[in-house]
Amino acid sequence: MKQLASTLLVLLPTASLAAGGIDVARGPDSTIYGNCVPSLVVENQSAETVDYLQVDLVLTLADGQKRTVELQSAYRDGVLYPIAPGGRATLKQHLDTSRAIGVQCSEIGGRMVGQTICEAGGKACLSPLSVRP
Repeated sequence: MKQLASTLLVLLPTASLAAGGIDVARGPDSTIYGNCVPSLVVENQSAETVDYLQVDLVLTLADGQKRTVELQSAYRDGVLYPIAPGGRATLKQHLDTSRAIGVQCSEIGGRMVGQTICEAGGKACLSPLSVRP
């Protein structure tokens, strides 16, 4: 009986972490130099530490044009800011390395996800990734 209780205590936290994934949801928009800069908020409910996360957000503008914005957890070739299990982070557009979308936030009509890049331990993330832009 004592062995069963200790086994359950070890398995319960692991089972609860394994059930989670990496959830990404719309964050606050900001305006920088007259340009809308969207963001996404990440909640790492998985058991793995995310080293790098990028979500390409495809924006549909009021005039029908589409623009793609790369939202990243860190600079691709710079210092990483790992997102530990249970941690939160914000994916941002780095305006010094990417082009601004050139419109106000009120001119964005729709948002959808393009590609995603998720890396943990130098490999693709194993945990499920959910993005709600």
